[in-house]
Amino acid sequence: MRSPLKMAGSFLTNAEIRFGYLNKMGFYHHLSDEQYIMKKSRIYLHYVPDLQNPHTYNEKLNWLKLHDHNPLYTQLVDKYEVKKYIEAHIGTQYIVPTLGIWDRFDEIDFDSLPQQFVLKCTHDSGGVVICTDKAHFDRQAAEKKLTAALGFNYYYDSREWPYKDVKPRIMAEKYLVDSADGELRDYKFYTFNGVVRAMLIVGDRSKADMPTTYDYFDREDQWLDFRFGGPNAQQHPHPPKHLQEMIALAEQLSKEIVHVRVDFYEVDGQIYFGEMTFYDGGGSQPFEPFAWDRQFGDWISLPEKKQEK
Repeated sequence: MRSPLKMAGSFLTNAEIRFGYLNKMGFYHHLSDEQYIMKKSRIYLHYVPDLQNPHTYNEKLNWLKLHDHNPLYTQLVDKYEVKKYIEAHIGTQYIVPTLGIWDRFDEIDFDSLPQQFVLKCTHDSGGVVICTDKAHFDRQAAEKKLTAALGFNYYYDSREWPYKDVKPRIMAEKYLVDSADGELRDYKFYTFNGVVRAMLIVGDRSKADMPTTYDYFDREDQWLDFRFGGPNAQQHPHPPKHLQEMIALAEQLSKEIVHVRVDFYEVDGQIYFGEMTFYDGGGSQPFEPFAWDRQFGDWISLPEKKQEK
């Protein structure tokens, strides 16, 4: 744990840390969505976004936040309610089993849960606690993390409007791990008007001594040489066994949606739906090299801007 002195130093010298802390405290909640997006983008992207004539991926994501307000998106970012959409469009066989759902941590019936399970908040990103052995589960730490997450409206983090009206709840799901890889890899598919253009494989999440890795591929499984979200793996990860089926499912779920990332897991040959993400990186995550910010942006065809009444 960092010392209070080092934390204070980071607050004073690191603009991203300072911005995130002040926003958690509600310091920027009075700003309009556009004002907030401009302020955060300058700090995190290191360039001033053009929201009137956007070209890059991050610029277009932020444009979509401001102008593409399909009410369906609120259901699709709710980690519990989205399961109804998945059931209706591709079937229950792709849904991770739900073990329970509660409004508060103290309502959780731990006696009813198996030895291994996952707790996650339905309304945010990152509010997740994994239990691999209930006998040694740190309930106090889990309560602290999840209760704090329940008290924060995730909309205020990046002004991703679909999260604004999601009801904060805690959901328990079946614990999953692939026996071949010894972990639960994420396979994330970037769809543009219903067409998959790129795939991200996230690995090493369960290894405490290694950073989580992020490797991008095209739909033919050719590795793409850029960084977005974190470091690449030392060796390129293998594709999922059912890559083509995942691509087909992602395209089926994203029909008539300008842009959304559709995530899946593969566990011992079985495909499970993960989540849908409309604004990857919150619209404020840089690409290395920058040219890929423009490349992903070129794949987004923005709809006509609706005239304000």
